[in-house]
Amino acid sequence: MVTGIGMTSTRTRLRMVDRLRERGIQDEAVLSAIATVPRHIFVEEAMAHRAYEDTALPLGCSQTISQPYIVARMIELLRQGREASLAGGLGKTLEIGAGCGYQAAVLGELTDQVYAVERIEPLLNKAKANLRQLQQFHVRLQYADGQLGLPAAAPFDSIIVAAAAPRVPPALLQQLALGGRMVLPVGSAEQQLHLVERTPQGFLETKLEGVRFVPLLSGVE
Repeated sequence: MVTGIGMTSTRTRLRMVDRLRERGIQDEAVLSAIATVPRHIFVEEAMAHRAYEDTALPLGCSQTISQPYIVARMIELLRQGREASLAGGLGKTLEIGAGCGYQAAVLGELTDQVYAVERIEPLLNKAKANLRQLQQFHVRLQYADGQLGLPAAAPFDSIIVAAAAPRVPPALLQQLALGGRMVLPVGSAEQQLHLVERTPQGFLETKLEGVRFVPLLSGVE
C-alpha cells in the first residue's frame, strides 16, 4: 500500500497524465510509462514540488529536464504505427542527451533495448544513480559525444535527441536502421521538431511543431 508522499506522488502523476491526454497525447502505452516513472526523483530537491508540472526544469550544468508533454510527444511519434512490429513500438533505441535519466527511464518502460548517451559527466552520474534507484539496469548509459551517436551499438530502430542541432547530424542518420525513425529538434534561434524515417528510397524528413531545447554541443565535459 502506498501512503504519505508516495500516495501524493501517484496522484500528481496521474493528474499530469490527464493533462497530457487533454493536450492530445493518445498513445496509452506512452501515457502509462509516463505515469509509472516518478519524475520527482530526477529533479533537484528544491524543485521537487514542481516535478509534475508540464514544464522543463533546470538540472544544473546549463541543462534542463524535458517537459513531460515533449517527452510523450516524441516517443509517441517514434511508436506510431509500429507497436505490433517492434518491441514496445521502439525496438533498439538510442537517446542522445540523457541528462538526469528521466526520458531514458520512460523509454525503459517500453523497451528493454535502450542506449543513452550523455556528454556531461556529472549528469551521467546522476542518471546512473536515478536509474539504479528505479532498478532499470537494462538502460545502458554511455559517456560520449552525442553528435557522434553510438556506432558500436548501431543500427537503431529508434533515435530520440534531447538537444537541438542546426541540421540533422550525419552520424545519426547512418546509425538509423532501415525502417527506423528519429525524432529531434532542429534549428538555432527558431527550432522545429523533425521526424526522420529511413526508407528503401532514402531518408524522409517531416517538419512538425515549434519547440525549445538546449543546443546539441560537440565533445565531452
